[in-house]
Amino acid sequence: MGRPGSGILALLSEHGVPEKAGRVYLAACRAGPQTASELARLSAVNRVEAYRLIKQLTTEGLLEATHSRPQRFEALSPDALVDRWIHRASTRLRQLQKDRARILSDWEEQRTEFDDGDPRKFAVLEGRETIRRFLGKRIGTAERQILVSTTGLSLPGLIDGGLHRALQEAADRGVKVRVVSEIGPPNLVEAKHLAGFTELRHSNGPVANRAVVFDRVGALVYVSGEDGLGRTGDEQVALWSSAPMFVQLARDYHRRLWTPATRSEERFVEIESPPSAILPVVSGRESVPFQRLKEIAKLGMRASGVRELHLSLPEFIEAIARQLGREIAGQVEGKTPQEVARALSEYYETHTMGHLATLREKPLTFRVTGCFACTRDSPEIGRVLCPQLLRAVLETRLGQRWEVTKPDPTKHASRGCIFTATPA
Repeated sequence: MGRPGSGILALLSEHGVPEKAGRVYLAACRAGPQTASELARLSAVNRVEAYRLIKQLTTEGLLEATHSRPQRFEALSPDALVDRWIHRASTRLRQLQKDRARILSDWEEQRTEFDDGDPRKFAVLEGRETIRRFLGKRIGTAERQILVSTTGLSLPGLIDGGLHRALQEAADRGVKVRVVSEIGPPNLVEAKHLAGFTELRHSNGPVANRAVVFDRVGALVYVSGEDGLGRTGDEQVALWSSAPMFVQLARDYHRRLWTPATRSEERFVEIESPPSAILPVVSGRESVPFQRLKEIAKLGMRASGVRELHLSLPEFIEAIARQLGREIAGQVEGKTPQEVARALSEYYETHTMGHLATLREKPLTFRVTGCFACTRDSPEIGRVLCPQLLRAVLETRLGQRWEVTKPDPTKHASRGCIFTATPA
């Protein structure tokens, strides 16, 4: 006995619904209206890929978005879906019976099927399925090389349409398969799959034309599609030709994209390991970035299962102090410790940070008095933040490591905060 829904899943596949999309639809049928993330979890489909499949199912009428918050998706009932298929099949059958005489008449008038020996050297292919069948046949007969240029939007279509299996079989036969496309987070899953058996590269510029070149004998170029003139994926038109000039133009176009393109492995690293993120804190609008920190902490605790998190306040303050010091260093002058000390004294005076005086030049010793932030309510300011801030200023301006001592809290009332800075 098969799994519940396996019969519907097979019928969905026969009607052009990819297997993963079918799992998402069945999950909505079983569980009722669900959010996109819940459907991804229930169907065991990658969340990013699930969002794309939900959009496809909604367009095709198998899912309907509710007006609730958060938005949920309700499935068309299986009995209504089967009735729709029956109606479409009946309509197509009646149309086929009506057109039977005309189809056979056209066949008799055009008995010669297009092939490589056709003197016209071209054919116009209309419709997604027609193009896929043609490509599958050509991929199966390729002997040396297949060059694919495709947009990032169309890259998942190689997977959903089953052409990836034909390409993999060609690669297993020793055919060199080179694919150039725009690789980004939305198509990362499909790109990784293709990279397992093709030479895949990320185009550094937009891919304006979709084309496939087989050996040196023929090329197929899309004239329209859902990322071009067509409104939907079904409204696709492609031109096939074995004319030498046409094939050469398609090869040259692929080479212009391929030569400066980035290897897929490097592109995957760029996407999955981006540079360090910056969290801007703007005076008067501090709540926005700190809300982001709160969200990061909550997500981390949820992902790890930790119920209580103890943050080291000194470490947090030191991180802020280092960044503050770098910002100040960009606003003061000086190429020697003495010049930097004088510039800092002026900075403190003009920014109401109190008074900074240089007590000694060797070792460099500062005294800070009158700083409004250094109170009993915030002892970490003078004890933790200020030494790290001064250290960051000196290291950024002078280009070497420095050590700055912490002040003696017992002498703060009489002497202020004393900091001694020495090269490390």
